[in-house]
Amino acid sequence: MSDDAKNVPPRPLSPPRALPPTRVLSGIQPTGRFHWGNYFGAIRQYIELQSVGESYFFIADLHALTTVREPERLRAFVRDAALDLVALGLDPVHAALFVQSDVPEVTELTWLLMTVTPMGLLERCHAFKDKKSRGMAADAGLFTYPVLMSADILAYDATIVPVGEDQVQHIEVCRDLAGTFNHLYGEVFTLPKPRLVEAGARVPGTDGQKMSKSYENTIEVFEEPSVQKKKIMRITTDSRPLEEPKEPEGDHLFDLFSLFAPAAEREAMAALYRRGGFGYGDVKKALVAAAADFFADARRRRAELAADPGTIDAILARGAERARAKAGDVLSRAKRACGLSRLPAQPAGGKA
Repeated sequence: MSDDAKNVPPRPLSPPRALPPTRVLSGIQPTGRFHWGNYFGAIRQYIELQSVGESYFFIADLHALTTVREPERLRAFVRDAALDLVALGLDPVHAALFVQSDVPEVTELTWLLMTVTPMGLLERCHAFKDKKSRGMAADAGLFTYPVLMSADILAYDATIVPVGEDQVQHIEVCRDLAGTFNHLYGEVFTLPKPRLVEAGARVPGTDGQKMSKSYENTIEVFEEPSVQKKKIMRITTDSRPLEEPKEPEGDHLFDLFSLFAPAAEREAMAALYRRGGFGYGDVKKALVAAAADFFADARRRRAELAADPGTIDAILARGAERARAKAGDVLSRAKRACGLSRLPAQPAGGKA
């Protein structure tokens, strides 16, 4: 090594890039009362994630406009959704709960993203392709649904988005649009990552198919106990004789029971299946009891909330205020970056 080289001071190390704070974001459409599939496939994950960094959960009434065209029904669905979510454990102290349309910054941000959205990208999205392939009318709202969803996510600098497998493509679209915008205008948006929720695919309906409103096979979380019991007792089963042993795994009645029962009760029920000598009516009665016990506290909380309408109104108002503050910062950042403001641009991940 030369003397000159020895005298050269070491090159300072670049400071490590600060990781963005964890922000969880998800929304749920108010297109009807929540059923068991909604709870185990989405809502339970909201509750588990609400204390991980910042969290924003919204009731997606703008998205619901593509299917719900009766104003009073939509308003009722939105209110029921808010009551249900809080009753089931979404804590407004930890998470911002709000109605999507109460944050107009999101719709303005949607237009900014539309200006960088290729038509071909939207034409490949499965929701639009599915309706088109079945000969159903697909309006511009359905076509541009992934752009609004992207704005929902990017408006809060979300880093984690819990989604079902059928929504992963929309997160990829969001990342593509954010990446294009960032490439054109600088580091404006935080790129989110999906958190795959697999439980929803394993919640069977009363007919054994995936529980879904479109299949009319749902059991609602908060429907009257007598109605719920009738639905459970009508769950389809096979015609094997009582004495025949049965494998519990893959049996949709056992799968439903397993969602609610503690481990010891699941094991006892599995042993009964393998031993044989029982009727499916016994399992259905056990499911009725297990589900009633599982949601008992939530049912009581919901009744209390419904009796005091001002509580939910205040929760949604506080949530919208918090959401608008964050979305306003992100929208301002995006507008400055693309030239809609004379102020200089700011980088992504700024303080809320």
